[in-house]
Amino acid sequence: MTALPLAMIVTAVLAQAPAASTPRYERAIAVASPGPQRIAIDLPLLAGAAPFTIVRRGGDLQRLVAEGGLSDLRLFAADGREVPYLLVYPPLRDRRWLRAPVQPIAPTENAKEKRSGFEADLGSAHSVDAIDLRRVTGAFMKRFSLEASADREHWTQVISEGTLFDLPDRQLRETQADFAPGTYRYLRLTWDDTRSARLPLVADVHVRLAETGAAPPPLSAPLRFERRPSEPGRSRYHVTLPGSHLPITALRLDAAGTYLFRGVTVTEPRLAAWQAAPMVVGNGLLVRDHSSSSALRVSINQPSQAELDIVVEDGDNPPLDLRNVAAEFAELPWIYVEAPGPLVARYGDARLPRPRYDLEAARHSLQIDSLLEAHWASAPVEPVSEAPRPRIDPGAFTGGPLDPSTFRYAREIAVGGNELVALPLDAAVLAHSVGPVREFADVRIVDSNGRQVPRLVEQRPEPLVIPLQVDATRPVAAELQPHAGRQRSIYRLTLPYSGLPDARVALSTSASVFERRVALGYERPVDRSHRDPWFLSIAAADWVRSPDAPGVLTLPLSTGVSDATQLTLVVDEGDNSALPISSAQLLLPSYRLRFVRPSSPARLVYGSPAADRPRYDLALLAPTMLSVAVTDVSVAPEAATQAAAPAEALISPRMFWVVLGTAVVALLGVLARLLRKTT
Repeated sequence: MTALPLAMIVTAVLAQAPAASTPRYERAIAVASPGPQRIAIDLPLLAGAAPFTIVRRGGDLQRLVAEGGLSDLRLFAADGREVPYLLVYPPLRDRRWLRAPVQPIAPTENAKEKRSGFEADLGSAHSVDAIDLRRVTGAFMKRFSLEASADREHWTQVISEGTLFDLPDRQLRETQADFAPGTYRYLRLTWDDTRSARLPLVADVHVRLAETGAAPPPLSAPLRFERRPSEPGRSRYHVTLPGSHLPITALRLDAAGTYLFRGVTVTEPRLAAWQAAPMVVGNGLLVRDHSSSSALRVSINQPSQAELDIVVEDGDNPPLDLRNVAAEFAELPWIYVEAPGPLVARYGDARLPRPRYDLEAARHSLQIDSLLEAHWASAPVEPVSEAPRPRIDPGAFTGGPLDPSTFRYAREIAVGGNELVALPLDAAVLAHSVGPVREFADVRIVDSNGRQVPRLVEQRPEPLVIPLQVDATRPVAAELQPHAGRQRSIYRLTLPYSGLPDARVALSTSASVFERRVALGYERPVDRSHRDPWFLSIAAADWVRSPDAPGVLTLPLSTGVSDATQLTLVVDEGDNSALPISSAQLLLPSYRLRFVRPSSPARLVYGSPAADRPRYDLALLAPTMLSVAVTDVSVAPEAATQAAAPAEALISPRMFWVVLGTAVVALLGVLARLLRKTT
């Protein structure tokens, strides 16, 4: 993953004086022969050139088309002359659907399986490529197979095994099944009713007419991804895209497993108020019946950033074993050019306006589907020789002076170049700073010259997971003492710090079937309202596990009610044996700081409750900073500064009460003497 230099960040947002075109990329194009050519748009071009925007086209809103991109693309002949070009979409008609009446087929039922279904008749043969059961009412999820025929005698299996579903409670719907285009009149769909009730027969179904015209092959590309820390019952993955604002319509996931039925959500970071927070760009259902080779697909809205996060709801299953992630792109146009010979493409300068060529007059007469196809040269994208650019002063992006000695904690940040990076905040920072409640107002980055380095706070979708030790203990609270006929298990959980933000505690067990009442809280000492040590409950829930329920319990943890680090877990066992607690995890909110790392050493400082929230000019760069994938940098272990040393108490608490008691006795003695004199 490549970090982004400071100059590239600020160039994207600073108003500069007009300058000559300085494209970043140059590529060779090999033509079939001189004359009209068509060129397919590929991933390197999408990642480096001006972005497309996805729009919906067609009466059925099923076509997702990429429009408006490549405004900075320029083509040149071998002698350096600019060669005009056009972006031409294939002559695709609006997708049309036919309603086909249906007749039931004879159901079958035996000891191993049950089948039902229907035949649809289009009335005459048509070139078709999809069927949609949008008129089926009620919630359902069923496996099916689909056959097609032109004469009702010779059948072709166009879908050997698939799944359709409509789950309103989860807001998930997939009633359309695509297949390879073919000329058919009859379609026969067979439901697998072995594990579900039969569906009522609908009056008709919708069948889609196949497109005509030559479109570029649908573009797809593998993506880099990594597993991220997660709580029990969920799998999380971080995906790096080759660029921002890519016209991606879906992610295809290749995962192990014969059977899968799991919800999935895709998010990306977007600026919201004072921080960048994860925003949902897509969700769906990963369903697989038998074939472990079939890919899983989730539709997403066009991402604006270069990073995505995937969370999969594992339920009571093992974590998802994700093997590959690929991107599906919207429909793209051809590049049409009348090439005099080999060409050179240059792009990557966002300041360039879209060109206007006289070649536009030929658009309506073009037969794009009948042209020869030119190809990108096999050499990778190469940077163009740098032309002089306006000078950028990094000092304009340096904050004001700051005295680090006023902060209780200071930690060295790993040194590096002038690049955009991210610094994850650990539990120590969450505990010893003012935290997210006050927008991390006292968390600052300071360079070696004592000047602030502007930073952007980013909330991550995955939690900061900290394992907790689970130890059986004897309670001190009066209400937790053993009672005849009541069995309770008491455990001690030790938090790493006091002062942590509100979090969650996730408990796991190896037991398979049970029902318990669980409480989480603090044991408190004697005070004015309690004569004996007492138990402060902050969360309670019924923990139930059955074959259909997961074996993980997550309880909210409000740390603001106590400064203690010792949690008490109470499990009411009833008349059962003790429930084994196999693990406990503290799930803290996860944050990191995005900033341009200075070339000189820098420190992370925090722990100054009086500090006000910083206001950096860097906020103007937030959209650009989020559009780039970044690497995480490390920070040294926590070390207290002189400001962290607590002021030595003038008098100990015990001596305070002794002195106070002595003063009260003396005062009472003086009052008694005064009263005797007056009498």
